[in-house]
Amino acid sequence: MKKKILTIIGARPQFIKAAVLSRFFKGHPLIEEIIVHTGQHFDSNMSDVFFEQLNIPQPRYYLDIHSLSHGAMTGLMLEKLEEIMLQELPSLVLIYGDTNSTLAGALAASKLHIPIAHIEAGLRSFNPLMPEEINRVLSDHVSSLLFCPTLKAVENLSQEGITKNVFHVGDVMHDATLFAIEKISKKILLRFELKEKSYIVLTLHRQESTANKEHLENLLNYIIEYSKNHSLQIVWPIHPRTKSLVKAEIFDLIKVIDPLNYQDMHSLLHFSSLVCTDSGGLQKEAYFHQKPCITMRSETEWTETITNGWNRLWSVPQYVLPQQSIKDYGDGKAGSIIFEKIETFLGNN
Repeated sequence: MKKKILTIIGARPQFIKAAVLSRFFKGHPLIEEIIVHTGQHFDSNMSDVFFEQLNIPQPRYYLDIHSLSHGAMTGLMLEKLEEIMLQELPSLVLIYGDTNSTLAGALAASKLHIPIAHIEAGLRSFNPLMPEEINRVLSDHVSSLLFCPTLKAVENLSQEGITKNVFHVGDVMHDATLFAIEKISKKILLRFELKEKSYIVLTLHRQESTANKEHLENLLNYIIEYSKNHSLQIVWPIHPRTKSLVKAEIFDLIKVIDPLNYQDMHSLLHFSSLVCTDSGGLQKEAYFHQKPCITMRSETEWTETITNGWNRLWSVPQYVLPQQSIKDYGDGKAGSIIFEKIETFLGNN
């Protein structure tokens, strides 16, 4: 009988990471993967095409839980996920990252004594005001297998007393980006009338970036000033909710476009000059495309991008070091290492 792995994801970046592992599970004679989409981040670009591009199956369960407070969202997810786990009886629950979906999956599985594998374990921004930080810490402390993208993440867990079944595997986002780079197309430049290395890719989506209009305006003014000083255009794939918060005159200075699908976003990144973002994942993707990044936050959990000269916080005037390779993120084979560890774990339990 096949052993079931229940994969719980709810945000677009989690699907991208999950695709790396799903390729190994697909067609495996002894493993069946069941994907649950909580619906946490509704995204119209997550259509059938999105799943085809990533080469992963459609989720078996779609919970449609979104646009609620943290407590209401996590509580409802916990209830629904428990029902699914009792029905499917998985041998392992697989969680990714630091969203409310991650935490709900971890809590539901731990209450039912189902082993949990956490991908991107051990990351810490050390900002307790970030909801994601709470999700990371709690999820790590109930997980059975902890797959760390960096040695710093391993160290963080050790300092919290977690040393068993902790593995430094590299970053699955590196695996995913290598797949995407194979399909990069210059058609994106023609589509938006852009020239190679003449523009900044901007993304702002976090609540701490957009909740306060004055702070959002300060971020945008900083980027606009930077673009003028460096003769660069700004391209902003913007969510309608964020667009409604921005003063109309800003759009005379920024090229606003609709959110892009997964592959098009990689193409846009690949031919850019710089990335400005509040996204954790995009900081790394900028590095994987060998693009400098400015993080529009007061801290980052991906400190290696800063200490190796590829990234800086917007409040810091310059990069700390010349650019150098980040060996910690691995060579794009994190998925293979994780799969082997999971396969061994399932064989022994």
